[in-house]
Order: sequence, then C-alpha cells, then structure tokens
Amino acid sequence: MLMNTQKKVLVTGAQGMLGQDLCNILEKEGFLVIKTNRSNLDISDFKVVEKFLNEKKPDLVIHCAAYTNVDKAESDYDTAYMINVSGTENVAKVCSKLDITMVYVSTDYVFDGTKTNPYTPEDKTNPLNNYGLTKLQGEEVVKQYCKRYYIVRTSWLYGQYGKNFVETILGLAKNPEIKVVADQIGCPTWTVDLVKGILDIFNKPYGVYHICGSGQVSWYEFACEVFMQARLKVNVKPCLTDEFPRPAKRPKYSVMDNGGSCRNWKEALKDYLTLIGRV
Repeated sequence: MLMNTQKKVLVTGAQGMLGQDLCNILEKEGFLVIKTNRSNLDISDFKVVEKFLNEKKPDLVIHCAAYTNVDKAESDYDTAYMINVSGTENVAKVCSKLDITMVYVSTDYVFDGTKTNPYTPEDKTNPLNNYGLTKLQGEEVVKQYCKRYYIVRTSWLYGQYGKNFVETILGLAKNPEIKVVADQIGCPTWTVDLVKGILDIFNKPYGVYHICGSGQVSWYEFACEVFMQARLKVNVKPCLTDEFPRPAKRPKYSVMDNGGSCRNWKEALKDYLTLIGRV
C-alpha cells in the first residue's frame, strides 16, 4: 500500500462522483487529502497549477477532473479539449517537474468496440467520439511528460455522489414500460470499487491499468438486474442503439480485462443499492 511512502494526496475534481468517494476513502486510510475543484485550482492555467502544486507539495496527484458530457463533447470539442487535454497536460508537466507520481483516470471509450473479447491495456485504441478522443489525448500527454504515472481506465461508472445509470433507471420504475439499449456491452463499475482498485495499483509498476467491474453485461441486462435486486417489477424491453440516436457514437463492445482488480459487478451493485437504501 502507498501509506508508507506517500502521505499527501492532491485530488482534482474532488467534488465529482468519483472524487467524493475517493477523498472519503483516502481520509479513512489515513492520507492527508488536498481537495481541489475549479474554484480553487484552474487546471487550464499552467501558472496556477504550477504555483498551487509548489505550495502544497503533494506526494501524489490523482487527476479525476474531466469533461464527461459524452454527447455535448460532439458540439463542444474545444471545451472538452481544454479540460481533458490541455488541463491534463498542465498537471502532467508540473508533476514531472516536481517528481510527483500522477494517476490519470481514463475511460473504456478510448476503444472502438470492434473486438469480441475483453480489451487489454495493450490493445489498440481508436475512439469513436470526441470524449473518448480527448481522454486518449490526455493519456498521451501523461505518458509524454510524466516519469511516474498510472493511467486507470474504467467504465460505466456509478456512485452515490452523482447522476448515474442506476439512479436514472430507478427513477423510471413507475413507468408502465421502459426500453433500454441491449446492443452495447460493457462493465458496470461502482466508484467505491474503483477507488479500492486504484489504491491497490500502487504496489504495481507504473503504466496503464483497467479497473472496472468483473463480468460483462448490456445496458438492458444491467437495468433488469437493478430492478431485480431492488425487488421492483418493471416491464423492461430491449431495444437497439439505432432506436435512440444520440450525438456521440458509442462502442458496441467495451468490455475490459481488469486483471482481477474488481469483484463481479452484481456483487458491487448489491452493496451500492444497500448503501442507498434500495435493498
């Protein structure tokens, strides 16, 4: 564990869905956590980032701040680029200069979904949308500038501190019938499990890791499991992606080989639903 060698952790995007669980767990583990967000650290300004990190002198930076609106990124590439690429580059440059280890949280959307077996960290990337493209470009600047880095790709993230698929589906439970896409396959990941997976990689060599729920499922099957575990009878119908066209194209298959980093997604979902009082 990182505890013996790293004490002070700076988290960007600390008010986000992942950031809040990350900060809470880090503090419980005994780390001194420096929480940042856009109000106290503008990652798009290199001089601001440099001054802040020089003053705080963290041992580790976990970079969660990101532009995550997948559909909006199709029409607002410039903003997505500014945050996901330029902002990440600023953080990476300063981490390199100060010899700080950097963790960059990335996504399964760096892949195009043409494989039929789980993606490994070594597989070729080929994003289908601007969000995936800018997150991949973020990965590249981390590799370019940082001597010590962990790139963590995750997928289908949900947690108690932000809007997510599980929350949305539960909100639709009173509808007489709902349709959910059945031709996109991925790995649901609870933020808490992702945080635990991130802590575990500090015993491993620097590089790229896939940290996501074990197993694979479609959005339709995911929805059905949510309702089953929550003991709700809902008429859920499978549909195709083409029936609900969206601005950003999604990979049909973005299952990642997580190397055993997280437990089965169904087990995690049960604990999450228990936590939020739905089981």
